Amino acid sequence: MDGLTISNADTLIDRGQTLKEIRNSNASIPKPSVGGTDAAEGKSFADTLKDAVNSVNTMQKESDVKMQELATGKTKNIHDVMLTAERADVSLRLMTQVRNKIIEAYQEIMKMQV
Repeated sequence: MDGLTISNADTLIDRGQTLKEIRNSNASIPKPSVGGTDAAEGKSFADTLKDAVNSVNTMQKESDVKMQELATGKTKNIHDVMLTAERADVSLRLMTQVRNKIIEAYQEIMKMQV
């Protein structure tokens, strides 16, 4: 497959080049190995989603704690509290969009006639 896939996206990001630039430079994109020894390759899609949800949950909890500390006067660092709150908000919105895309894909698959 010549297009952008999940397996070669990291390679593209690491090189900082587009697929067209890589093709023009005659550099090859390494093919993923089946049954690789890398721990990330052995992770299932469900485990990846679980980790992402746990990460967002942790960020939300950290934001709540920092807001409580600011409200009770334990900290006066408003910048840190706001940055933490914004990171948690952005990660929650991203997770919501990913969920929406997954639901859309599922609905499209269910519409297919066999």
